[in-house]
Amino acid sequence: MWSWQWRNPFYSKRVKDVESFLFLFWEDDRRTLVFSEQVAASRVSWTVTTKVKMDLDFVIRPARVEDVPVILELIRDLATYERAPDEVTATEEQLVDVLFGERPAAEVLLAFEGKSPVGFAVFFYNFSTWLGRAGLYLEDLFVKPDKRGKGYGRALLVELAKIARDRECGRMEWAVLDWNEPAIKFYRTLDAKPMHEWTVFRLTSDGIARLADSGGVDQE
Repeated sequence: MWSWQWRNPFYSKRVKDVESFLFLFWEDDRRTLVFSEQVAASRVSWTVTTKVKMDLDFVIRPARVEDVPVILELIRDLATYERAPDEVTATEEQLVDVLFGERPAAEVLLAFEGKSPVGFAVFFYNFSTWLGRAGLYLEDLFVKPDKRGKGYGRALLVELAKIARDRECGRMEWAVLDWNEPAIKFYRTLDAKPMHEWTVFRLTSDGIARLADSGGVDQE
């Protein structure tokens, strides 16, 4: 099961087999971490409390079919952030089918601050022939820009790592845009390694159709 350890010269404790609620208190430029253990099924819940803002609950949970409008909104927000707002062609009907139909192609975790959606993670499984094990591929990880700096992105990755561990995945992989330096620096703090020796190739729908219709055996 998941375990997380926090240490300082006066305190050391390992939390096992439970979910942890993390409370942050700010007072006179001083931060005190207080941990309260509770058993929670299939989710991580972090509560953030400050003296200058209203208390807000941060919750991560698996998406449900009724969340499709929220998922599509976050996809569009992500596309805007990645400077490609016009490239989203997905519809709510498509997402219902591919995410919650007979053969779901991916899974989604949603992050909420109170009742407001603030981020999401979309993932699916690939396979490593060398490891002989499935891997977790993170297609999208996004936190709304005005909600960053609170640890929400890391919390989503922690939840994904728990899923990968519990489902015995051999590795986790994702891609990041070359210009997204804040994300690259963040991923390095997680001990994730960039795969510089690999180049991603892609066929879009038109290219897939042309290749499928080309037929025959041709020399490379």
